[in-house]
Amino acid sequence: GKLIWLYDDNRITIDGDTSIAFSGEDVAARFEAYGWHLLRVEEGDHDIGAIDEALSAARAESGRPSLIVVRTTIGFGSPGRANTPGVHGSPLGAEELAATKEALGWTESAPFSVPEAAREHFAKGVERGCRAHEEWRECFEQWSKEFPDLLKLWYFAHSGELPEGWDGEIPVAAPGTAIATRKASQQALNAIAARVPWLVGGSADLAASVLTRLGDEGDFDAASGAGRNIHFGIREHAMGAIANGFAYHGGLRVFVGTFFVFSDYMRPPARLAAMCGLPVIYVWSHDSVGLGEDGPTHQPVEHLASLRAIPGLTLLRPADATETAEAWRIAMRTTEGPVGIVLSRQALPVLEGAEPSGVRRGAYVLSDSEGPARAILIATGSEVSLALDAQERLAERGVATRVVSMPSWELFESQPAEYRDSVLPPEIRGRVAIEAGVSQGWHRWTGDGGAIVALDRFGMSAPGSEALERLGFSVGNVVRMVESVAYDTADPYSRAPKR
Repeated sequence: GKLIWLYDDNRITIDGDTSIAFSGEDVAARFEAYGWHLLRVEEGDHDIGAIDEALSAARAESGRPSLIVVRTTIGFGSPGRANTPGVHGSPLGAEELAATKEALGWTESAPFSVPEAAREHFAKGVERGCRAHEEWRECFEQWSKEFPDLLKLWYFAHSGELPEGWDGEIPVAAPGTAIATRKASQQALNAIAARVPWLVGGSADLAASVLTRLGDEGDFDAASGAGRNIHFGIREHAMGAIANGFAYHGGLRVFVGTFFVFSDYMRPPARLAAMCGLPVIYVWSHDSVGLGEDGPTHQPVEHLASLRAIPGLTLLRPADATETAEAWRIAMRTTEGPVGIVLSRQALPVLEGAEPSGVRRGAYVLSDSEGPARAILIATGSEVSLALDAQERLAERGVATRVVSMPSWELFESQPAEYRDSVLPPEIRGRVAIEAGVSQGWHRWTGDGGAIVALDRFGMSAPGSEALERLGFSVGNVVRMVESVAYDTADPYSRAPKR
């Protein structure tokens, strides 16, 4: 009942009358079929009173959203351009502007002038707003005195701050075990939700797969507002837009989830969330060709690169359960933009040495060589454990390497140059990046002398481990790549591989 939509039914598009491409649909009937409250204003240009009456009727309809269909004339008042495509996106020009002012009885000659009578009229809106705010403030103060405990929750929910101990129940995974990062995410999410009751969300018909369900919190009920699990249906685009609405409104922290490949459908709302600084949390699971038998249509390849290209979106692809838990901490603490957490379907080993403080900085040295490193392996997500296996093999062959886990390019880019150079020393030009996605962008971190084990093609339908092996994500292939770029650090311009 809070939603009122004014539909400007002027029947003109940039290319012509709407009938050229939009002739068979009755929009009003469609919304009536949805169960909306429908109102019409046939002469929207001429009858402001009728629009006001329709808005009043819509506000009085508490149980349903309202659609007010308003028939207007695009370019109203313009003698030569009204009701034409030409007025849709082009300026009138001086001659037609003068004719329009004359037709509308506009006597002010100076551009952008506002008559005093108009100023006085609009000032009444300021007065109404001030009165309404004062009434709200008095009501809020009274409520605060009656319910001091709820006031604390209200403050946390609206300020973006988190209560003490909010992350105290997040499980700690033991090295040597294995768990899919989507499962580790589920555990972290539910532990946080137990202490942050204003955290709500759901998925686009995939809660059982991306593991976004909040335990026994119940399903959201439109009539009562109870329940914290929202079923968005197969509507990724709408889900992303609704999440933006939650974030704009405030008072609730929202997360949404789907398969990573379906982030394509969410790109416009995700882009807007980044543009507007909205703290939406995206849970994107099934992150690579490791998905296996579902094949190329469901295996995200270009998605990491394309989402990293969105300014203001922080992307995290954790390597194990430890990094996943920290990814959730980062997401909850981020209040000025969206965060995407990209997760695996397959189980990944819990890594010895995984460092939460390093995750917060975007990249860190997970495993270093005993002596000076001749090469650096940089990896994200499920490929980090592959890098560690390759490091072990390379050590047996006399090639000392460093392994860097880089869960977030954006966080690493924001670090001081001194820290970045400590993780990726400029003098070590032998660098190999490993990621089960397109190579685009990785040269930023490998440099011209490095190599990339990536996937500049679509995947294949096969068991996940077999697909990865056939597509080059194997210890043998990584070792060959490293040996081809492992220069002598004392002579960084030597191209001879060191074996």
